[in-house]
Amino acid sequence: MKIAVYGQKLEKNNITYLNQFLLYVFNNSIEIYIEKDFFKILLSFKEFRNFNIPVFSNYKELKGVDLMFTFGGDGTILSAIPLIRDSGIPIVGVNTGNLGFLATFSKDVFLKEIDKIFQKKLYIIPRSLLYLETSIKNLNKFFNFALNEIVVFRNETVSMINIDVHIDDEFLTSYWSDGLIISTPTGSTGYSLSCGGPIISPDNKNFVLTPISPHNLFSRPLIISDCKKLHLKVHSRVKYYSLSMDTRLLSLKKENELFISKAPFYIYLFQERKNTYFKTLREKLLWGVDQRN
Repeated sequence: MKIAVYGQKLEKNNITYLNQFLLYVFNNSIEIYIEKDFFKILLSFKEFRNFNIPVFSNYKELKGVDLMFTFGGDGTILSAIPLIRDSGIPIVGVNTGNLGFLATFSKDVFLKEIDKIFQKKLYIIPRSLLYLETSIKNLNKFFNFALNEIVVFRNETVSMINIDVHIDDEFLTSYWSDGLIISTPTGSTGYSLSCGGPIISPDNKNFVLTPISPHNLFSRPLIISDCKKLHLKVHSRVKYYSLSMDTRLLSLKKENELFISKAPFYIYLFQERKNTYFKTLREKLLWGVDQRN
């Protein structure tokens, strides 16, 4: 078996867990590769300085990998997506961060279930993505897929922007707001939720459009089928507007129109049987904390 490991940082209290994981890998003769920058972080700790592990730096070097292990929170998984792309490599998200909607394995559970993970006896959950095209081909090497959301918002101005939205070539409305979030069901518990958007379980085939601080009492989040295609045109007092896709950010000229649709592939996440999506919602959003319930 061949695995890859990715992370963005390492806290001292997580060294023991990662060390136990690496020893398990070596003892079971599992081929392992670690992302280059994360390996540099590991080498800053004496516990890992004697490890001689090959590194990778881009998606082309992950050919033949069976599993990707991420150590961190949901942001770490989102940052790993450009490395995985359409390879179909399942992600095992070990939660050493805060929220953990995507990284559902706690450190203790992860080590207890490690045999089942390598034997692929746990659930593999597919998650849909958004795909972005632009009218001006200036994305260069920007990875134009998003697992959580695509966000359009104002740039270098305190004034609101206008965003014309068409769905399947039919005009929907013009949002006068700070911006607009186009979210997948996976991303519905993220930025969209904080702006008043609905929570959508990941087995639904939908997108949600959530305006950011709209100057219109009748602007509300809208759920649409993920087979629909969106066309966005931005009007602003300044030359540029901002575009974010998960953890990636860039500025585009307002003449640059956006075309958004469902991606032709899925990202696959490992999940233990008892750790269901609704259980995660209940725990992470503190549902039922009121003792009167």
